[in-house]
Amino acid sequence: MRKLLLLTSSFFLLFSCSQYKEDSQDIKILTDKGVIVIRLYNETPKHRDNFIKLSEAGYFDGQIFHRIINHFVVQGGDPTTKNAKPDSLYGNGGPSYLIDAEIVDTLIHKRGAVGMARESDDVNPEKKSSGSQFYIVTGKVYTNQQLDALEIKIESKNKSKLYKKLFEEKMSLQKNKIDTISLALELSIAFDSIYANQPKFKLSEKQRKFYTTVGGIPHLDGNYTVFGEVIQGMDIVDVLSAVNTGQNDRPLKDVKFSISVLKK
Repeated sequence: MRKLLLLTSSFFLLFSCSQYKEDSQDIKILTDKGVIVIRLYNETPKHRDNFIKLSEAGYFDGQIFHRIINHFVVQGGDPTTKNAKPDSLYGNGGPSYLIDAEIVDTLIHKRGAVGMARESDDVNPEKKSSGSQFYIVTGKVYTNQQLDALEIKIESKNKSKLYKKLFEEKMSLQKNKIDTISLALELSIAFDSIYANQPKFKLSEKQRKFYTTVGGIPHLDGNYTVFGEVIQGMDIVDVLSAVNTGQNDRPLKDVKFSISVLKK
């Protein structure tokens, strides 16, 4: 598996370079395993500026990667991990603010992408990001058949969410006067009308090209803000991704890191 990842590194860089800008800002993550350099996207200025601000203030220094899932993500950014205790669960810490979502269609969860963690839609329907918790995508390579199945699965899930939302809205208007037949008819008419005009989940050609070659996590697209990507040290991310983990996907041996802004 490691050889495959190394063979794809040049392809990854070739595709990535086209979206770099001369005034892009890079940050360095110094880990126990080596150095990772991330380029922050100008297309997501709120996330870019926030990450630079925290990095310059030393906010991340001494933290650990509290959640690592092989072939998925390496996650950190919880300030309470600076004094991490063995076997403790982390992932709820951060500054007292959230960041407005900056979800850009062209910035996807390809291998090496960097995104911001967030709470679920149930409590965070606006998809606002954590103020500090970030993740680096490792992901996996998909076949086109797998992506076809994923599209169907996600669209089915979206349909269920829409129907549930309409059902709850209709129930709140019933005021205990429930006519089952009328309710079902109203729901059916409302659902068909709204769903027909709702955009359907479909992966673009760009997404399919990346996910069938470089790899990544396609089902996260459109749900989390991607604000940067690894331009150096993806081999270090692979090493981190392969460490032994225990309960709640926390590494058995803490992996500390610090982050600094690279001067131009």
